[in-house]
Amino acid sequence: MKKISLTGIKPTGDLHIGNYFGAIKPALELANEYDARYFIADYHGLNTMKDPNELQSTIRHVAAGWLASGLDPDKVIFYRQSSIPEVFELTTMLMAFTSKGLMNRAHAYKDAVSKNNLKYEDTDAGINMGLFTYPVLMAADIIIFDSDVVPVGKDQLQHIEMAQDIAQSVNANYKQQVLKIPQAAIQESVAVVPGLDGRKMSKSYGNVIPLFAAEKTLRKTIMRITTNSQTVDEPKNPDESQIFQLYKLFADDKEQSALADRYRAGGMGWGDAKEELFRAANRCISPIRERYNAIMSDIPSLDKILAHGAEKARPIAAATVKRFRKAAGID
Repeated sequence: MKKISLTGIKPTGDLHIGNYFGAIKPALELANEYDARYFIADYHGLNTMKDPNELQSTIRHVAAGWLASGLDPDKVIFYRQSSIPEVFELTTMLMAFTSKGLMNRAHAYKDAVSKNNLKYEDTDAGINMGLFTYPVLMAADIIIFDSDVVPVGKDQLQHIEMAQDIAQSVNANYKQQVLKIPQAAIQESVAVVPGLDGRKMSKSYGNVIPLFAAEKTLRKTIMRITTNSQTVDEPKNPDESQIFQLYKLFADDKEQSALADRYRAGGMGWGDAKEELFRAANRCISPIRERYNAIMSDIPSLDKILAHGAEKARPIAAATVKRFRKAAGID
């Protein structure tokens, strides 16, 4: 029997190629090794996104993006967090085993407090209870499906450690394994994709290349990549060029070698290098873009896929809650 992996997907707006290579692609590869479950974390999104139309649109765009990128809903479980009411019952139960001190140490809360202190504002200004207690909801997301592993980057390790602490508190209290203890699967080799300005690609920096942009928009965006002042005739080091680093994501070894030689030989300007990147990127992105547009043209079918995923997920979630309720004496 395969071990279970769980991947949470926060609805955060339009996807870009940094999301694809840094998160989506490695997460989808887990389905080759694990019994994989993926969910749209829409209740987590509610902490910062209060416009209902924006949230609903974002949920669908992100879900369509993952499906277009290769997620097969027939082979994995793919659902919206808000479609599993057992998650919220488990969250309430876990609250009784979670210390406030543990929540005080959560990175997101500490970061928000630090920003308030720097502005000489009240420590908890603008901080809602959803943000403060989100590690408990996240723990419920993980624990409710008896997850063996949760793939995370090193910066997200605390989320899994908190889920472990909370689950262990429950098991210790009832002197039995009521809840499975999840493990973190640290993703050491996840690609760090450079943005238009050379920094890590991020919407917060405004330096992204959209994943589903039309062909003309894709080319226009790539042409905005920052370069140095080297002339056409000057040899260039491909290892120091974010254009070439992006090119490597889309091109095979033979193509990479050939273009690297052109960089080093001189006679190729940055405009030509960007054109080569555009051709390689568009070749890779075009079929994904076409699938995405087809999915978004049939919203009822997209909603049906997510609803079907919830139907598969709920019996698993209900079994965990029933086990906990029985141990707690409230079954």
